[in-house]
Amino acid sequence: MPTLFQINVTANWGSTGKIAEDIGKIAISQGWKSYIAYGRETQPVSDSTLIPIGNKWDMYCHGVQSRILDNHGLASKKATRELIGKIKEIKPDIIHLHNIHGYFINYEILFEYLATKDTPVVWTLHDCWPFTGHCAYFDMVNCDKWQNGCIDCRHKGTYPVSLVKSNSKNNYLRKKKSFLSLKKLILVPVSNWLSELLEKSFMADIDKRTIHNGIDITKFKPTQTTSTSKNKTIIGVASVWEKRKGLDDFIELRKLLPMEYDIKLIGLNKEQISSLPPGITGISRTNSFDELVENYSTANVYVNPTHEDNFPTTNIEALACGTPVITYRTGGSPETITPETGIVVEKGNHRQLADAIETVCKKGKAHYSAACRERAVTHYNKNDRFNEYIELYNTLLEQGQ
Repeated sequence: MPTLFQINVTANWGSTGKIAEDIGKIAISQGWKSYIAYGRETQPVSDSTLIPIGNKWDMYCHGVQSRILDNHGLASKKATRELIGKIKEIKPDIIHLHNIHGYFINYEILFEYLATKDTPVVWTLHDCWPFTGHCAYFDMVNCDKWQNGCIDCRHKGTYPVSLVKSNSKNNYLRKKKSFLSLKKLILVPVSNWLSELLEKSFMADIDKRTIHNGIDITKFKPTQTTSTSKNKTIIGVASVWEKRKGLDDFIELRKLLPMEYDIKLIGLNKEQISSLPPGITGISRTNSFDELVENYSTANVYVNPTHEDNFPTTNIEALACGTPVITYRTGGSPETITPETGIVVEKGNHRQLADAIETVCKKGKAHYSAACRERAVTHYNKNDRFNEYIELYNTLLEQGQ
């Protein structure tokens, strides 16, 4: 019975945690043992065996160091050595990395160990952090320094925030040395956009295979519930709302659209909700599938004005519920959209965004719904997408025999 060992910042929580959980479920269904090692936040129930990495104190200390020294991913030494002890004990056939940033692991110590082993390592890239000297995204500041060394970072105020020092050049060189040291590493970008960026990075020569994210299309599906409002409903969803996710864009959008359009944003905190202008309804984050599906299904259009993103699953969730999507031309967000399922507009162009909303609503949701559902079912069924990982694992094991 082969053994899978995944490492991620969360377990069965948030987008990357749920992806790791679903991959583990599919592996188990095909006769694998599955372990997930995680840094923080977890759902108490998992089909995989969960292994915590460090504790809250370790994470706090790592965060403090990162904010002062800009050395994200270079603390948590004891926690990482303990993790390596678990890996030695379990002896997995495949090690699968997801987000190894998030104040919980020391990548140098981990990769120093992995470089001594013949175990194949699969690394799903959910953002750009692995090949930059600091940030997880750089679109908003139009930075290309990651292509040649990340010297004099002007983005240190973003996650992972450094309040004092900029150590981007040194971080870049240390990541490059660590991440190029493995004998058997394959990268899995989750969007074509990220795959193209990798070709310009120091990771260009590492084998790679794009596997898009998927969702549970049996849960995300059109409901029979209909809205009682005579107005058109625009919905936006994010796990954490911030400037890069487009919260300011929705506020500008409110100024441009007639009041016959209702805007509903899900995932806001209490302070954000209290500061919203009239005509925008704020809802706290929900982990309820039913509530989220109902909101997607009753909306006339889903709008995702993200300024930086890899491959947002919220686009797919909306499509699966039969709701057309409008998004900015940024990152991998447009990859889910076709002319039959929505509209892509230029990033930051609020007038285009408002016009696209009116165009979609004028045509009517029924014009798009069948195509939206079909696209989600055909291309983004999580069982199909995540089974690609199992096929990849099996290929790697066959190559090692």
